[in-house]
Amino acid sequence: MTSAAVLPALPLPAGVRSRIVDNHNGLRMHVLEAGFDDASDRPAVLLLHGFPELAYSWRHVMLPLAQAGFHVIAPDQRGYGRTTGWDADYDGDLASFRLFNLTLDALGLVSALGHASVAAVVGHDFGSPVAACCALTRPDVFRSVALMSAPFPGLPDLPALPFDRADGPVDVAAPCVDLRAELARLARPRKHYQWHYSTRGADAEMRHCPQGLHAFLRAYYHLKSADWPGNHPFELAANTAAELAKLPDYYVMDLHKGMAETVAAQMPSASQIEACRWLPEHELAVYSAEFARTGFQGGLQWYRCQTDGKSNADLRLFSGRRIEVPSCFIAGRSDWGPWQSPGALPRMQAQGCRRMRGCHWIDGAGHWVQQEQPAEVARLLLAFLREA
Repeated sequence: MTSAAVLPALPLPAGVRSRIVDNHNGLRMHVLEAGFDDASDRPAVLLLHGFPELAYSWRHVMLPLAQAGFHVIAPDQRGYGRTTGWDADYDGDLASFRLFNLTLDALGLVSALGHASVAAVVGHDFGSPVAACCALTRPDVFRSVALMSAPFPGLPDLPALPFDRADGPVDVAAPCVDLRAELARLARPRKHYQWHYSTRGADAEMRHCPQGLHAFLRAYYHLKSADWPGNHPFELAANTAAELAKLPDYYVMDLHKGMAETVAAQMPSASQIEACRWLPEHELAVYSAEFARTGFQGGLQWYRCQTDGKSNADLRLFSGRRIEVPSCFIAGRSDWGPWQSPGALPRMQAQGCRRMRGCHWIDGAGHWVQQEQPAEVARLLLAFLREA
């Protein structure tokens, strides 16, 4: 990868700066900041992006938060953008991408920037479970948490002994449903995107797709936004193959297709691209240039840790704990993300977060809520920060 020192400057709003910070956990993190002139006198807010995004995704949210008196910090997380020190090899150090280590990345960055704590950690998409883990494990540092698009249902329980449950004995001989196999056996054979993202070829099929990387990202962002008329989310009845198959193709894909081929069928027209005010071509070019340079494998390693069943086993140390700091949830009304895991949203409200201050649904936004409707996201975050 090219050194961040010789890369072209990002097209940032006035008042947002870019720099490199050693996070004391093996990374030189590329960080965007606003409200930095008197940062030591300001409470901090940490913004964590998801896949396939960058710190740049927060560009229009940062200034309103800074103008309200906060030091606003948005890093390229491990595996992304201009942050260096991570292993891009599929066969490399997968363990460094587990949730505990991503939490250490955030903790180290906060300390390196001179803060003993932050007023809030905000996570979108895959940044949401990182933010949740921050608040769960270090509530003294991360004093409130805003989760966006991906609910936090709580950590899995420790395995129970056969007679160790209040609702009766566990049938240890009961078969475990293999959802991957069930999806593949449907009349229209399917696969879940997270398992596709965990395969060796996922990076190459997106990075070197026939339509080109820029066109792939345009279609991907379009398809998961409020601009695509097919996004009308609803709650699924159960975590079964038949129910999951009701999700859009970009969540539950045709078995023999990759993501680039899946989204190509919904490529927006030239007039639709011209009308996209929330992500004009010159801003999309930032993403396409960065992912062309780094590839997607860094972000895909996060999915591999999610699906391999062992990389995040150390989270069992906190099994049974809830997030005790004030929390809120924000999502676009046209976003399937909150509903892709059946039952996750009600479990977050009932079990995952003890001091939940509200779930907010933003009209005119799909999955990329902080890009599609940044003013409303900033308004909701400031209201939450005042209350929290």
